[in-house]
Amino acid sequence: MLILLILIPLCLGILTFFLPEKIASIIALAGNCITLVVAGLLYSAYSHEGSYVLNQPWIPTLGASFHLEVSSGLQILMLILTALTFPLIALVSWSKQPDQSNRFHALMLLTQAGLMGVFLAKDALLFYMFWELALIPVYFLCSMYGGERRISVTFKFFVYTFAGSLLLLSAILYIYVHTPVRSFALNDFVAAGRSLPLAQQKVLFWLMFTAFAIKMPVFPFHTWQPDTYEQTNTRVTVVLSAVMVKMGLFAVIQWLMPVLPEACDYWKNVVMILSVTGIVYASMLAMVQTNIKRLIAYSSIAHIGLMCAALFSQQNLGQQGVAIQMFNHGINIMGLWFLVYMVESRLNTQKLNEMGGVAKTAPWFTIFLVLVSLANIALPLTNGFVGEFVMFNGLFNAQTPYRFGLTIFAGLGVILSAVYTLTMIQKVAYGEQKFDFKDLNMQEFIVMGLLAALILWLGFNPSILMDLVSLNQHAFLK
Repeated sequence: MLILLILIPLCLGILTFFLPEKIASIIALAGNCITLVVAGLLYSAYSHEGSYVLNQPWIPTLGASFHLEVSSGLQILMLILTALTFPLIALVSWSKQPDQSNRFHALMLLTQAGLMGVFLAKDALLFYMFWELALIPVYFLCSMYGGERRISVTFKFFVYTFAGSLLLLSAILYIYVHTPVRSFALNDFVAAGRSLPLAQQKVLFWLMFTAFAIKMPVFPFHTWQPDTYEQTNTRVTVVLSAVMVKMGLFAVIQWLMPVLPEACDYWKNVVMILSVTGIVYASMLAMVQTNIKRLIAYSSIAHIGLMCAALFSQQNLGQQGVAIQMFNHGINIMGLWFLVYMVESRLNTQKLNEMGGVAKTAPWFTIFLVLVSLANIALPLTNGFVGEFVMFNGLFNAQTPYRFGLTIFAGLGVILSAVYTLTMIQKVAYGEQKFDFKDLNMQEFIVMGLLAALILWLGFNPSILMDLVSLNQHAFLK
C-alpha cells in the first residue's frame, strides 16, 4: 500500500501526458479515486495493526535506502488529506476542463506522487527527492494556468522555494557527513544531529527551518504566497493551500525537531514571536483586501502562524492540536477555495465589490459558504474548534517568559479573523444582487456536501482525530 500511494499517481501522471484530453480527465479521476481507496485501507490497517514499513536498498554506496514508513497518526492524516484533495478538485471542476487538460491532469498527478513521498519518506535523500518532485510540477501549473501576471509571480515563487531547497540540501549533506556510518536514514540523522555542538545546531536550524518556513509560509518568508494564490488557477491554489503548506509543518515535526532538539529549544522564542507577528500582520492585511483570493491567502498565513507557534511551544497537547488542525485546516480551506472557484467561474471576477446578493438565487451556495467560513474561524461544534483550542492551550503553557503576550496577540488574530470572514460573507452573499448567480450543480453539491459533513462530523466527534494522533505518540515527536 505504501508504494501504491506513490506509484499510482506517478505512473498515471506520466501516461496522461500522451492521452487525448477527454480520456486523460477520466483516467486522472479514476487514478485519484483508487489512490483515495488505498489511503483509506492504509488508515484502517494502521488503526488496527500499527506501523507499516517498506525499506529496500536504493543507492547503497551513499547509504541511501528507499525507506517508506507509516509510524504516526499525523502521517495517516496527511496521506488521507492528500488523497482526498485531488479527486475532489477533479470532480468540482469536471464540467469546465482547463486548456490542454491532459497536461494539467498529468502535472497534478505528479504533484500528488511527490506529496505522498514527502509524507512517507524516512530517508533524508529520498525525502529531498520527493520534496522537489512535489514542487517542480507546481511551477509548471502556476506558469501555464492562471492570471496575466502568472509568469512573474511564478518566478518569484521559484526563487523563494529554490533558495530554500538549496539551504535544506546543504544542511542534509552536512548532517550526512557526521553520521557514524554515512547514512541518510532518519534514525542515523537523529543520532548525528544530536551529537553536534549547539553552535553548529543553531546554524543548521536556520538552514532547515528557512526552507520549511518558506513553504508554510511563516512571516517574514511569506511574501510569495498572496501573489501566487491570486494569479494561479484556483484548482492549483487548492493544492498549494490545503496540502502543500503542510509540507513545511510536517517537515519541522519529522525532520527538524527530532534531529536538532537543542537548537529548536534555543530558537523557539524567536520562531514563536515571528509566528505570532505573522498572525496579527496577516489578519490586519486580510481585513483591507478587496480581492477575495488575497483575503483567503492572508487568512491562511494567520492560521499557519498559529500552528507554527503552537508547535514550538513544545507542549505535547499543543503539538497534538497542530496535528489535527493541519488536517482540519486542509478541509476548511479546500472548501473555501472551491467556493471561490465557483464564484470566479460564474462571475469572472475576484473583486469583492463586484459581488453581492448571491443568497437570493443560490441558497445552497450560501449555506455552504457560511458553514465553511465559520469552521475556518473555529466556531464551536465545527472541526476547527478543538484543534485551535488545544493549540492555544499549548501556547499558553509554553516554557517561555513571553507566553502570556504570545497568547494574547494570537487571540487577537482570532478576533480579527471573525471580522474579515464575516465581512467576506456579507459582501459575497448579501446586499444588492449585481449578477445572476446559478446555484450549485450536482458535482459541486456532492463535493461541498461531503466537506460539510466532515466539518460537522469532526466537530461533534473530535476524539476521532485526537485518538489517531495520540496513537504511537512516541513516534509522532520522537
